[in-house]
Amino acid sequence: MGNTPVGHEVPYHSQWESAALVPDILSGRLKAEDDPLWHLSGAEDPAEYAFWSWRVCGMACLRMALEHWGFETPGLVTLAREFLDAGAYVRRADGVDGLIYAPFAEHAAKRWDIEAEVHGRLTVEEIPGFLDEGKLVMLSVHPSIREPDTVPPGRGGHLVLAVGHTPDHLLVHNPSGFPGVSQRSAEVPWEALPRFFAGRGVTLGIGGS
Repeated sequence: MGNTPVGHEVPYHSQWESAALVPDILSGRLKAEDDPLWHLSGAEDPAEYAFWSWRVCGMACLRMALEHWGFETPGLVTLAREFLDAGAYVRRADGVDGLIYAPFAEHAAKRWDIEAEVHGRLTVEEIPGFLDEGKLVMLSVHPSIREPDTVPPGRGGHLVLAVGHTPDHLLVHNPSGFPGVSQRSAEVPWEALPRFFAGRGVTLGIGGS
């Protein structure tokens, strides 16, 4: 899909500050609050970091896009607090609702003067065209997309950033991917993507892209 390969050179950020430790955190061998780089997130303490680190895949995608365009960005927990105030997250006693796309896109566009468009219905076939235009695409997928040979129990629940494509693969930066395997420009076969993709997302662009 998309005969001419396109790949945008986008910096990578995990939703955990120590990207190399993602397998240990996901498996439970290491608690998120024991991430030695937690303070880089802007969290006030390890507990706040641990709470948000499981929920900031969208902030990681936004941070990657912004740095790609030369913006300096706050830490992930600092960003999460900002978007909480903007209504893109709703804090509950036992967790968080979000990322809520409309207030997210509105605040991101206003704050950084970028183009942010919500796509409540987005097809797999449309994605390459946006990338060809220079846009980056936040996609709602099941988190098990880090292992695209698996069969997920559902679609959605996690955000990745599409950064390129080849005739055979979509290339994504996955905030909860495995180091050296599925973090940076991870190859997701086009035929596998529909198993994970919830059919919605947000396109991000700048300067007419």
